[in-house]
Amino acid sequence: MAPTAPVPLSAAGTAAAPSAVKILIAGGFGVGKTTLVGSVSEVAPLRTEEYLTRASVGVDDLSGVDSKDTTTVALDFGRITVSPDLVVYLFGTPGQERFWFMWNDLVNGALGGVVIADTRRLDTSFASIDFFESRGIPFVVAINCFHGHNTRTPDEIRAALDLDPQVPMLLGDVRDRGFGRDLLLALVDHLMDLSAARPAPLG
Repeated sequence: MAPTAPVPLSAAGTAAAPSAVKILIAGGFGVGKTTLVGSVSEVAPLRTEEYLTRASVGVDDLSGVDSKDTTTVALDFGRITVSPDLVVYLFGTPGQERFWFMWNDLVNGALGGVVIADTRRLDTSFASIDFFESRGIPFVVAINCFHGHNTRTPDEIRAALDLDPQVPMLLGDVRDRGFGRDLLLALVDHLMDLSAARPAPLG
């Protein structure tokens, strides 16, 4: 039998609770937030999807996602255990403008974020990018290429989104667990780079 990793103990000798990291998954309506959380979560993700009804006609913009028949009305939630002492919690935001008020609650305690964009509808990602930038929350950008579909070059996308050169941007399919892993690793590397670049406190 293979040896198991030691479990951290608290000062009282009991198993210590793992540290928790919160990451927000944001983006426009129908860009793949729910799909990304589901592809990387180690547990069945919590979803709050409801069917689109006639009440949403004229309210939700279905341009480019005409076949979509459900929508996230609160949040998506997933979990990844990195090690016995570190757990990552993923919170997917609702994409429609009428649910944006929930972002202010979901962002509390977030260490960083992932913004998902669709090259066919890049304008739907502007609000998410502005949201993270205005709050000083580091983020990476995922260009979701369903079935390899992409209409622009990386340089064109970065210019269209007006991204800071330091913001990592990856292209791939959010249904691919490997791509989701790469996104989260890129975010961790970005956070570490920003931390290393901060000036040391005086004193």
